[in-house]
Amino acid sequence: MKKLKKFLIPAAIGSVCILAAGCSAGSSDGKTHLTFQIWDVAQRDGMQAICDAYTEKNPDVVIEVQVTSWTEYWTKLEAAAISNQMPDIFWMHTNEILKYADYGKIADLTDLYDEEDPEFFQKHYSEVSLKNIQGSDGRYYGVPKDKDTVGLVYNKEMFDAAGVSYPDETWTWDDLCEASQKIYDATGKYGYMAYGDDQLGYWNFVYQNGGYILAEDNITGGFDNPATLDAMRFYIDLQKNDWCPDQNYFAETSPGTAFFSGQGAMFFEGNWNVLSEMQNYPDMQGKWDVAVLPKCPNPASGDGRATISNGLCYATSPTGKNFEVVKDVLRFFGSEEGQRIQGESGAAIPAYQGLEQTWIDVFDQFDYRLNVECFVDMFEYSVQSVNNKYRSVWKPEVTENLLKIYSGQLSFEDGMAAIQDCIIRAAEDD
Repeated sequence: MKKLKKFLIPAAIGSVCILAAGCSAGSSDGKTHLTFQIWDVAQRDGMQAICDAYTEKNPDVVIEVQVTSWTEYWTKLEAAAISNQMPDIFWMHTNEILKYADYGKIADLTDLYDEEDPEFFQKHYSEVSLKNIQGSDGRYYGVPKDKDTVGLVYNKEMFDAAGVSYPDETWTWDDLCEASQKIYDATGKYGYMAYGDDQLGYWNFVYQNGGYILAEDNITGGFDNPATLDAMRFYIDLQKNDWCPDQNYFAETSPGTAFFSGQGAMFFEGNWNVLSEMQNYPDMQGKWDVAVLPKCPNPASGDGRATISNGLCYATSPTGKNFEVVKDVLRFFGSEEGQRIQGESGAAIPAYQGLEQTWIDVFDQFDYRLNVECFVDMFEYSVQSVNNKYRSVWKPEVTENLLKIYSGQLSFEDGMAAIQDCIIRAAEDD
């Protein structure tokens, strides 16, 4: 199978020594030293707090949190998987979990809590969170870490200048466009910045209209579905308005950068970035806020509401020499106590149901309180982030064809057909 070749690339082996150097080894102090690999420096303190809480209960175990960049992380993890020298504990993303699970590189943790409660996962985690840790065989290859949604970030000063009411739960796509035009007319700044992203862009519109990116078989694409096509046309056509930058603009400037530099009034953002944005842009406090996503005014099916939801998990190798100790650590990470520590640290919204308020309360530290409750409110109608085992093959082609549609190199109809074809081919070529 083509995917297996992904784990047999000799060039990647050169990176293994860098990551393997952090793997647990014998220690003169008699303690078990574990390594925990992550890719987000903003969450380092939160992750270390969970590890320290475990060590307090288990002083013979020491866990070191190691951070690298997103790109380096996956290069090194793949190299470590090839040589069977993976870190003791590591984050796993939905983009990659099927590949690692299908080829036996991460441990099956379905029975992790059986001695405590065989229904532990089902009692404490949502269906979306559990789908995020499943392999192709439906078994669990991680412990849910966090969960997220996508919200609408808006500049209050620009809304005030244009005499437009702030976004709320009654907003539709029509309101989004009308407000964007009024803001552009009044300020000369962009309105909603619709860049060609999936999770933070068009996926939300597709599901709000009752369409889908992948069919129920999780193999066939949805880009021949009328509801999907209508939503995609709407989203792509937003770029034709003066108030929306084109994709050439976004190639140089992200929507977030444009927003916080005062160039645009609205963009879609994941809750995982909001805390750092509050910290990094103190001069903007009180000048911006967040709201639920505008809904589709006339959906082909459903009530017009949807937001894409994703979530990471904690994983481990099935061949690690400290496997039993690691499993005990993972049980703690997935417990109410471990998940509460994560929420209170502000690292992310805990995947453990009922602990969402711990993350919300972190924002009390600021003089101005963002409406971050909206991110939690949207879990009610959240849609699991789109993924299948062939995504790494078809996603680059989808992106390429979308850019060709935006630039006029492909007609909308031909572009959608090309996207549908590449999704199907990815499965057929496996």
